[in-house]
Amino acid sequence: MSVTDFQHPWWLLLIVVPIALAAGYVLAQRSKRRRSIRFGNMQALRASRTDRRNWLVHVPAVALVLGLVALVIALGAPQAEQREERNRATVMLVMDVSLSMEATDVAPSRLQAAQIAAKDFANNLTAGVNLGLVSFAGTSNLLVAPTTDRGPVERAVDGLELDQRTATGEAIYSATQAVESFSASLGGPDAAPPARIVLLSDGKETIPQDPNAERGAFSAARAAKEKEIPVSTISFGTIDGYVEIEGTKQTVPVDDASLEEIANLSGGEAYTASSLEELDQVYSTLEEQIGYEYRLSDASRPWLIVGSILAFISAGLSLSTSQRLP
Repeated sequence: MSVTDFQHPWWLLLIVVPIALAAGYVLAQRSKRRRSIRFGNMQALRASRTDRRNWLVHVPAVALVLGLVALVIALGAPQAEQREERNRATVMLVMDVSLSMEATDVAPSRLQAAQIAAKDFANNLTAGVNLGLVSFAGTSNLLVAPTTDRGPVERAVDGLELDQRTATGEAIYSATQAVESFSASLGGPDAAPPARIVLLSDGKETIPQDPNAERGAFSAARAAKEKEIPVSTISFGTIDGYVEIEGTKQTVPVDDASLEEIANLSGGEAYTASSLEELDQVYSTLEEQIGYEYRLSDASRPWLIVGSILAFISAGLSLSTSQRLP
């Protein structure tokens, strides 16, 4: 703990008071012993030696000094980071439903594993987070506008169906537009909560083939960054994935590179997952980032409690042993 961790550090100057009391107490005990020896008061000397052997007689004084130290720290109003639930945030979950998601390199299949994890993600998000859903293959579809009701998202996830091609850029644009529309309904960007897009995909964009084209994925990522909506990407699958199309085996290796670039361009973070367990871990990380925040808040109450308890102990022991306060 440093001085910068206190709201009112000048109060800490009062720490000299308990230090002075402690020094005074030690000097008083030594002076008492010297006087006893000097004047030959054997009864007082024996009492002094008894006091030195019985350390319990010093407990009231020690408790008082420590209690005062704790109270001085409380007066300085120390601050500490505390984990708090976000009561305002918008998240658009964007899920790839292209034919490559039928691959079974992730059991039971990429799509089914993604559905299981997405529903867990939705249910574990803190209540104040508005969650929406976009699916995409050759086109993108806004299935659920941002809402705190998790039921529509769960039902939409259960109803996902595979389709041909992959239009990642269109999906990002759709999610961005959904966030903007929701923000406008709340009174504009200044009144809107922070937003994020979570994009889960397994393959490279095919429409358009150039991700830097006008409606391409990289262009969409740049547009999201301009609107301060980062895209966190999850590349899901393995390099050994394959699907059978009309009896022909076709490899569908996961494309980590393009999804990582989307995250970088938008100011988001890139994750990889090659199993349902890893996907759950990624979603748990995102839940922590999205659903909670750490804020500096007053942490003086524990010090106040400790200081008060020690002061009461000191007073009680002093009155019970010597009928006076230390």
